[in-house]
Amino acid sequence: MKEGTVAHDRPTGLMARMALALERPRVLGTLMLAPAVLYVVAFVAVPFFIAIALSVSDATVGNPQIDTFVGLDNFISVISQDAFGIALRNSLLITTLTVLILLVLATTAVELLAREFRGKRLVQVLFMIPWAMPVALSAITWLWLLDSQYSPIDWVLVQLGLLGPDGPFGPSRNMFYLGREWLAIGSVVFVDVWRTLPLATIIVLAGRLSIPRERIEQAQLDGAGFFRVLFRIIIPALAPVLTVAILFTALLVIGEMSTIALLTRGGPGHATQILPYWAYLKGINSGDLAQGAAIALFLFPVLLAAAIVALRFAYRAGRD
Repeated sequence: MKEGTVAHDRPTGLMARMALALERPRVLGTLMLAPAVLYVVAFVAVPFFIAIALSVSDATVGNPQIDTFVGLDNFISVISQDAFGIALRNSLLITTLTVLILLVLATTAVELLAREFRGKRLVQVLFMIPWAMPVALSAITWLWLLDSQYSPIDWVLVQLGLLGPDGPFGPSRNMFYLGREWLAIGSVVFVDVWRTLPLATIIVLAGRLSIPRERIEQAQLDGAGFFRVLFRIIIPALAPVLTVAILFTALLVIGEMSTIALLTRGGPGHATQILPYWAYLKGINSGDLAQGAAIALFLFPVLLAAAIVALRFAYRAGRD
């Protein structure tokens, strides 16, 4: 009777065999990872290899066939242009400044959000708005705020006496944020920081909340002040998370061209030109797919090396 009961309870049929297979960690893990792998292959790997093939050909919008091999001619042609040096400098400069400012602001914001205070939920919701807004909408908003004639920021500065005939910022009533080289670069950095700060803060906040409260309280009982706790306990414990946040935001910023396209269009002149937007102008607007692909590939070795170094550092810091 006992044997009959066991035989009756044993799963039978196709669905039962599938259920048993899904209970195996290796099968379940493969199925869970499959969508992500397919996404990376379809939208990252395939376009990447197509870009490599285009960069060593003479393909254009009118004739997109990859049938003529030209070697490194497109890369040499791109490097010889003056706009390349400016675009490369701006890409690295804007990314570096944005990441450094984000590092300071995200750490500060995390210390605020890790504490309990009245209205914290509302602050969290408002804090996420820049990241939740569509890129085009946020860029158009800042395009109005930084307008050369009707900027509300300029109006406030005039009312405060900082702009105008006797103002320390000059006699003009307008700053022309997007019409002056370094003000335009600063404006782009400011908008990038404003947009990506919520994302960086969330990443760092996850690591901050994992630090045992007892460690911080014990240090405070031993007489450690705020800055000593911050630099001796919190920041060392956050090193792996900060590295991931820096890497992730740097990759987002250096590959983002919407802000430049909507705010400055690379101007004035090529003053705010960056490699992704220049690749778009060359490959799509000018119709030279080969040179556009060559420009887009220039940052790949640098980003790959930076990613490997950052991830190795995060791994070692996590083990320590």
